[in-house]
Amino acid sequence: MKKRIRKTISAAAILLSAGILYYVINRLTGFAIPCPFHLLTGLYCPGCGISRMFISLFQLDFVTAFHQNAGVLILSPLLIILAVVSIISYIKTGNMPNSRWFNILAIFLICCFVLFGVLRNIPYFSFLAPF
Repeated sequence: MKKRIRKTISAAAILLSAGILYYVINRLTGFAIPCPFHLLTGLYCPGCGISRMFISLFQLDFVTAFHQNAGVLILSPLLIILAVVSIISYIKTGNMPNSRWFNILAIFLICCFVLFGVLRNIPYFSFLAPF
């Protein structure tokens, strides 16, 4: 169990460091990683605008964060619940959770993101596209 805790903390530290480094590079140079799906198709994927959303949240600009990626922002509490449950289950057992409610929540989130990805590319829902 101690080994899994160390691995989890190491992974979290690497992700946090990468996020901070990306934020600093973005603020200093304006460089941002483009979305390959958007570059290839011209359409917005469910993840388009996540980086800008996190940067806006870091600056406590919630309105801009909502406009950058409303789907992820609205569903983030459920994503956090899934992540915390997964991490706790991994630390305790070494496996991912396999409960019915966990699977239903994961499928629900996938459906929401697919729906969000479709809606944000329909002109009537253009307010869902990042600016």
